Amino acid sequence: MSSSLITVQLRSGSSCWVNLKEPPLTSPRLKLTEQAFARTQSEDIMAAGATLLLLSALLGITQGFYGDSISFMPPKKTSDGAFEMTFYYRQNGKKNCAGQHSYKCETGLCKGFDRGKVHENDQDSTGQGKWCLSEERTTVTFSTSKPTITLSESGCCWVSNVNGIKQWQADAKLNLGTRSDTRSFNNCPVTTTVSSLRVAQNCFSSIPLLAYDPDRDNVRCRFPTDAVVTSTISLDKTTCTLSSTGQLDVGVHVFEVILEDFPTKSINLIYADGTSVVWDSSDTTSSPLCSIKLQFSLEVLSPVPSCEAGHVLPKFLTKTPSHGEVLHANVGQKFQLSAQAQAHHSGIYDFQVSGPQNMVKEFKDETLGKAEVTLSWTPEENDVYRFVPVCFTAETNEIQSEMRCVVIIVSEAPLYQGNAHVTCAPTKMTVSLEKASIPNIDENFLQLNDPSCPLTSNSTHITATVEFRSCGTKVEDKGDYIYFTNKIISFVLPTEVIIRRTTVDFDFKCKFPTHVAISSVYNVMSDYIFSESSFSSFTSTFDVYTDNKFTEKVKETDYPVKIKMLEKIYMGIQAITTLQNMELFVESCKATPDDNPENTVFYDLIKHGCRTDETFKTYSSDKTTFNFEVQAFKFSGNQEQVYVTCSVILCETGNSFSRCAQGCLQNPSRRRRALSRDTDSQYITQGPFQFVRDPVSSTAQNTFNDVLMEKRDSPKATVTSPDTKSSPGSWEIHTNVSTVGSASAFLVALVMVAVVVGYFIRKRKADDRKSLLFSVE
Repeated sequence: MSSSLITVQLRSGSSCWVNLKEPPLTSPRLKLTEQAFARTQSEDIMAAGATLLLLSALLGITQGFYGDSISFMPPKKTSDGAFEMTFYYRQNGKKNCAGQHSYKCETGLCKGFDRGKVHENDQDSTGQGKWCLSEERTTVTFSTSKPTITLSESGCCWVSNVNGIKQWQADAKLNLGTRSDTRSFNNCPVTTTVSSLRVAQNCFSSIPLLAYDPDRDNVRCRFPTDAVVTSTISLDKTTCTLSSTGQLDVGVHVFEVILEDFPTKSINLIYADGTSVVWDSSDTTSSPLCSIKLQFSLEVLSPVPSCEAGHVLPKFLTKTPSHGEVLHANVGQKFQLSAQAQAHHSGIYDFQVSGPQNMVKEFKDETLGKAEVTLSWTPEENDVYRFVPVCFTAETNEIQSEMRCVVIIVSEAPLYQGNAHVTCAPTKMTVSLEKASIPNIDENFLQLNDPSCPLTSNSTHITATVEFRSCGTKVEDKGDYIYFTNKIISFVLPTEVIIRRTTVDFDFKCKFPTHVAISSVYNVMSDYIFSESSFSSFTSTFDVYTDNKFTEKVKETDYPVKIKMLEKIYMGIQAITTLQNMELFVESCKATPDDNPENTVFYDLIKHGCRTDETFKTYSSDKTTFNFEVQAFKFSGNQEQVYVTCSVILCETGNSFSRCAQGCLQNPSRRRRALSRDTDSQYITQGPFQFVRDPVSSTAQNTFNDVLMEKRDSPKATVTSPDTKSSPGSWEIHTNVSTVGSASAFLVALVMVAVVVGYFIRKRKADDRKSLLFSVE
C-alpha cells in the first residue's frame, strides 16, 4: 500500500504530518466489503479536502486579501545585549480576518516571537462579509551586529483585481542605530487605511494617505520598482497623495506604497558595537532610516449622479477630526473620538474603522441624512509611548466618504497645556500663551511647527503671529468649516541627557464657516470664507452696498436688510490673497428662502458662469472684485426672506485652460480640467433680505373715498382678495350701493341726450342742403 506523507511546520514551532493513503484494492487481512470500501474512500476524500483547506490556511493561501499595514514601537536593549521590538500588524480582508498572517524575521537573527491573540477589530455590519480588519501584537527578540533588520511576509491571494495580481509581499526594514538628535532609536512612519476603500468612477480625484513621523522626519512615498501601476495613477512623494490623471476602469485596483523617513538635518547614528556613521541630510542618496510597505485595495464603482460632498457622497461635519490630526490618550483612561457625516440623498448605515484592539464603535443614526460614530478606547500599560493610527470612512450603499486618519499618542500622564488667547484675522492668527499657567516653562526651548518662525516673549506671555500660508500651518476643510492649525511645542537639544523643564504641546487654531450668512452671530470675521487649493489659499468677502458706487456697505445693525419689490439690490464679492496675477470668477449665484443652499426651492441668478436673470447687471471692477445689482423679488407664498449664495473660484490670470477663461458654459460636462490651476469652489452666503410693502397713505385713501362720493350712513360692500382675508399692505375697496346706482342712471341719461341731440343736428344739416339745391335751380 503506497502513501504520501506531508509535513507542515506550525507557527508555534511544532510540526504535524498528514498521511494521504490510496484506498486498498485488495487486502486479505482487512476483508473490506464494497460498502465499507466506499465509506472509507469517501472518508479519505473528505479528509483530503479538509487537509487541503488546513494547508491553505497554514501556508497563507487565503482568498480576499484587501491589504495590510504595520506599525512599530522603537526597539529596546535587553540585559543580555539583545534587542526587543514590538510591532502591530493589521490585515484587511473580505470575510474572516481572524486567521491572519504574521511577519517573519531574517534567517538566524530572531530568537523568539511572542505573538498575542489576533483580534478582529472591525467588520461589515450588514452581515454580508464585505470587509473585515484584524490586528495582532507581536514582540520579537533578536541579536545582531548589523545596522539594520528586515521583516517580511508573503501570501496569496489578493482579492480579484483588474491588475491581475495574486501574490502579495509585505516588507519592513529598520535602522538599529541610536540617533544623536533624540538619543533613542528611530521611530518608523505611522500609516494605515480602512479595510475596503471605495470610490465612484466619476468622483475619484485623490486620496491623501496617512504618513506621520513621530521624530518629525520627512516622509516620502513611492511605488515599489516592480509594482504594477495603472498609467493614470500618480503618487506625490512628499504629501503621499494618490491621484488620478484619467478615468480608472470599474473594478478593484490594488496598490503597494513604500513609506520612508529621512531626517531634516544631519545626525549621527551609533550602533551596538560602538561604531557610528554620519547621516548627511544634504546627501540625496542617503538611505532612509526606516522603510515600511502599505498595501491596500481600491474598488472603483459605477458613476453616481453627483460628486458633491453631502449629496450622495457623505460629507464630514465640524466635530470630525481633521485628516492627519494628532490626538492624545492616557493609560487607563477612556479615550473617545467622534466623527459625524451627512448625505442628504443617501443613507449612512455604518462607519468603517481601522483602529487598535479593543476599540469600541458606537453608531448613531440621526435626522437630515446625518450619522455619528463614537470610538472609545482605553490604552493599557503596554501601549505607553505608542503611536496609534486610526482611519475611518462613512459608508452608504452607493459610495463612501473620503478617508480621514488621525494618530493617537499614548502617554502615562497628560501633557500640560497652558492658558492662551488666540486672535483670528483674514490671513493670519496670533496666539498669546500665559507663562504663569505653565510652571517651569522656558521659552528658549519652544518652537512652532516650523522652527524657523520666531516666538516673542515678555514678562507674562509668549506670543507668535502665524500666517495661514507659512510656519507649518495646516489647513483642513471639514465641510462646514475651514480650520487653520499650528502648535507650540517643546524640544530637546541633542546634547541633553536629562531635562527639568515642563513639556509643552499646545495646539491653537482658527476656524471659519464655509457657508456664511452675514446676519449670523459672528463677532469677528463673520464675512470671511477660506478656500485651500493645491497651490494657494484666499479669503473673500460678500457685502451689500447702499448704491451702485459700491463704497458704502450696509451696516450689520441693519440686518435683515429691508427691501421693496422691484427695488435694486447692490452686492459685491472681493477676494483677498497674497498671490499675484489672480482673478476671481463667480461660477454660480442662487437665491433661496432660507440660509440652506441645498433648499429645493431656489432661483438661479448665475448658473455655470451664465447669467440667468434678466435684471442681473455687473459693474466694472478689478480682477479680484465682482460687483453686481439685481432687482428685488420674493418667493411666492408666505416666504418673506431671501438669501443669496454664490460659488467663487480664484484662477491664474492669462491661463486659457482656467475656469475663469472658460466663462459661461452651456455644457459644463465638457469643461476642460487639465493644465488649469484653480482653487476649489467655495460657497459664500449673503442675507437675509426682508421683503416689506409700502403702506397705503391716509391722504390717498381719503381722496379715493371722495371720488366715489362715499356716504357714511349707507350700507357698504367690501371687496377683498380671493382668500377672503385682508393682509397687511393689501387693498380694501369700499363702495356705496346707492351712489353707484345714481351714477349709473345719470350716465345712461347723458348718453340718451347725446343721441337725441346728434339726431336733430344731422336732420337740420340735411334740410339745409335740400333748400340750397332748390334755390340754385
